[in-house]
This record gives sequence, C-alpha cells and structure tokens, in this order.
Amino acid sequence: MLNTNLRFSFENFVVGSSNQFAHAASLAVANQPGNSYNPLFIYGGVGLGKTHLLHAIAAQISQRTPGLIVEYLSAETFINDLIHAIQYEKMRDFQKKYRSIDVLLVDDVQFMATQERTQEEFFHTFNALYDSQKQIVVTSDKVPQDIPELEERLRSRFEWGLIADIQLPDMETRAAILNKKAKVEDMDLPSDVCHFLARHIQSNVRMLEGSLTRLKAFAEMSEEPISVDMCNNVLKDILSPKRSFISIEEVIRIVAKHHGLKAGELKSPKRAKPISRARQVAMYLCRELTSESFPEIGSRFGGRDHATVIHGVNKITALLEVDSDLQREIQQLRKSLMA
Repeated sequence: MLNTNLRFSFENFVVGSSNQFAHAASLAVANQPGNSYNPLFIYGGVGLGKTHLLHAIAAQISQRTPGLIVEYLSAETFINDLIHAIQYEKMRDFQKKYRSIDVLLVDDVQFMATQERTQEEFFHTFNALYDSQKQIVVTSDKVPQDIPELEERLRSRFEWGLIADIQLPDMETRAAILNKKAKVEDMDLPSDVCHFLARHIQSNVRMLEGSLTRLKAFAEMSEEPISVDMCNNVLKDILSPKRSFISIEEVIRIVAKHHGLKAGELKSPKRAKPISRARQVAMYLCRELTSESFPEIGSRFGGRDHATVIHGVNKITALLEVDSDLQREIQQLRKSLMA
C-alpha cells in the first residue's frame, strides 16, 4: 500500500446522514474488493471526507489481505507518472505498473478531464483492471455527467458501478466531528464551544478540524481555557457571518414555500400530515441554523412548548438516517437559507 495516511481509518470517520451511503459503500468495498461495487464513484465538495474514505479503504484492505497490491494516488500523480513515462520512453513499465494493481484508488479524477492522453491511458487501465475483477474507486467533486471535457467512454465506465455522494454535514454530525477530533488531540472542548463552532462553521470538515487546531495552539500559547470569546477572536476570519442573520421567521417562510404552504399554517394548530411534517422540518432547521433555544423556537410556532420542538427535531434527525429524499430536501433548504 502506497502513500496512505493511517490516521484516516473507518474508526476515525464520523458517520452522519450526509455521508452514510458513501461510508457504507466504501466499507463494503473494503471488505470485498472487486465483488461489491465496482467501480465505486464518490463525489462531493472539498473537505467533506472523500480522501478519508479512500485512505480507509486502502488501510482496511491491506490489513485484511496483505498480499494484495493496493495503490492510492491523486489524479495529478497519475498524470505526472504518464508524462514521465512518455518523456523517458517507459510506457511499457507504466502500463505494467498500473495494470497489475489489485485495488486502484484515485482521488480528484476530474483533473484528468482536460488531458486527452491521460484519459486514453486511464481508460485502458480501467478496462484491464475491471476485466480482471480488480477493484477501482475514484473520487470527484462532481457526478460523471457534470465533469466538463470528460470523454464519454470514461463517463460510461464510471457509471457502470455505484455512485455515492457526500453532502455538507448537518449540525449534529459537525458536533460529533469536533468532539472526536478533540478527543484525538486530547483537548478539553466545552460543550458550548462545540455547539458554537458547529453552528458557525459549515463549509467543510477540513475547516472544522482546522479550527480546533488553531484554538488548541492559541490556548496553549496564551495559557487560557478555550471559550466562545476565544473562538470569536481567533477564528473571526472563518466564522460564518450569515448565520446570525437567519431568523426563525425566515426559516418558516422558506420551508412553507418549499412545501406549497403558507407560513401561518406552520404556526397554526393544524395537524394534517403535510403540515406537521413541514413544521418539524422547519423546527429542525431553526435549531440548526439559528442560535435560538427550544422554548424560543416553540413560542414562534404558535406558542408550542419546548418538548414539542425537541420531539420534532429528534424525529427529523432520526428520519435523516434512512430517508434520502429528506436528506436532499434539507440540503436544498439549507442552501436557500444560506444564499
């Protein structure tokens, strides 16, 4: 196994509604390479865990079956290896190396799209490995059909297997990521700081983890305990200013419109299923995207008590674990509210 980071294991990967499908598919591939999903195509934005999953697959396969040739590399490495092979007339060695691999994991495959010769060589490498039932896993920032200048023959190959996406983590997952990172770093992370960071840093996992590294360094240098005030001071350049402007009324309005309802219906005593479901979605987003308490949220939904809000938030949280349609809905609503 080459170039893998052993810190990126399945044990260290925090699973939430935003990534559970990609995680399950990756675990299946790691347990049965070449038999479960081949190829496996994982796509998502920067810093959401795609590279982590590639390293985790490589580590687990190498541990379970040491005799297999497992190769993790970036698309850039593949391109550079090809250029070197052409320049020094070593194409036979290049082809022998890549076509004798048992498990090939390629990160950021979208960078091959503008390279005609690279796409040609990767196409033949793909075919050789696939025909030999060797496992192929690639990641990208887009689905195959949305990658500009990707050859149709490669696009169709990528679509032969399973395509799994990783979305932005929800607030609960972000909090879990922060707590796990703090544990690994042996940090004392107060719960109010954890929730503050989870609310205000939502762009990607890498930024979440980087924020803790910065806080830890500042706390050690200043010999001060980590606090929300320290977060505001140390992380002011990355904290999302938009969150403070999202109101409960705005959430209610956007969610109601999405469901074809009136905002007043979400505040009313009506308990029809479509209204009740939309109301719970709105409560969930209010809890995630605003700093308001359960009682305050309840009061804005027609004077409901905090227990009703907690029940609604917990119900949506549970459904997000199994309902992909709801996952897409929440993601779409987040984007509308953060725009």
